[in-house]
Amino acid sequence: MNYSGIDLHSNNSVVTVTDERDRVVAEKRLPNDLSKIVAFLLPWRDELAGVVVESTYNWYWLVDGLQEAGFEVKLANTGAIKKYDGLKHSGDEADARQLAHLLRLGILPTGTILPPEHRATRDLARKRMQLVRSRTSHILAIENILARERAVKITSNQIKRLTAVDVDQMGLSADVALAVQSNLAVVTTLGAQIELLEKRLQEKLGERPEYALLTSVPGIGRILAAIILLETGPIERFDAVGNYASYARCVDSQRLSNGKKKGEGNAKNGNKYLVWAFVEAANFALRFNAEAKRFYERKKARTNNVVATKALAHKLARACFHILKERAPFDTRRCFA
Repeated sequence: MNYSGIDLHSNNSVVTVTDERDRVVAEKRLPNDLSKIVAFLLPWRDELAGVVVESTYNWYWLVDGLQEAGFEVKLANTGAIKKYDGLKHSGDEADARQLAHLLRLGILPTGTILPPEHRATRDLARKRMQLVRSRTSHILAIENILARERAVKITSNQIKRLTAVDVDQMGLSADVALAVQSNLAVVTTLGAQIELLEKRLQEKLGERPEYALLTSVPGIGRILAAIILLETGPIERFDAVGNYASYARCVDSQRLSNGKKKGEGNAKNGNKYLVWAFVEAANFALRFNAEAKRFYERKKARTNNVVATKALAHKLARACFHILKERAPFDTRRCFA
């Protein structure tokens, strides 16, 4: 049996094939050309236990292509792989061999390879988040200009409704007005694109029963439900609610030895989009749901508002796990018991 590891970069990859004793059978740096990588691995395809690819920003094309070519592909969770310090030899070849080595030992931390169709829709939701953040920065720029020039306090919703005529009537100097107009034009354009993406997400998810069930959770509306559903993927990949809460970064990360805390673990191991969604849901829930508010106030009395919000987010994450597992709507008493 042989094992393969690929150290993937932006324009080239180091492809390694090793045997059952970690001896290198074949190794070569290749351009990021699927046909060349497949041709290099093809002589060992029937003998390979798997091909390990790092989950870098650009893995889609390689993983999909290798799977279509008949290879068993493993997506390495690089955030969970700790390299030893002080090794005499390091580099791309060593990294590729290490991936193959971990696969041979059966201790390779892996991520789920979602279908291309699911990833494409999920990435639309991520694109929406990117555009919203960009729009917010331009809205804040307009707020700052008006506060600086006219001591005017204006809300983000008021800014979204501004027109070029409104800006002209503010009595600003020509250059200042041009600066506001520039920001406003970007806000308007981004708003139109955000609406387009939201419409597409609704078309994709609106008929799915899990989507409707998630909106029964306090603080979770159409957008947060879409993000949670798409970032979660198949709920069957999580064996227990604790695994899901950990993936959503809603639990503490600690290192313990002899029953004593020895520091923090890898707090970034998990899904950053899910933790954002559940914290956002918690902030909405404590404003509009009495039970969520009471839970938050009890936690806050013993800790602080940040810890209390995170605890409420943890509760909502666990509730969403059970909703998706059991295909049942939100149960307030069960959540806050």
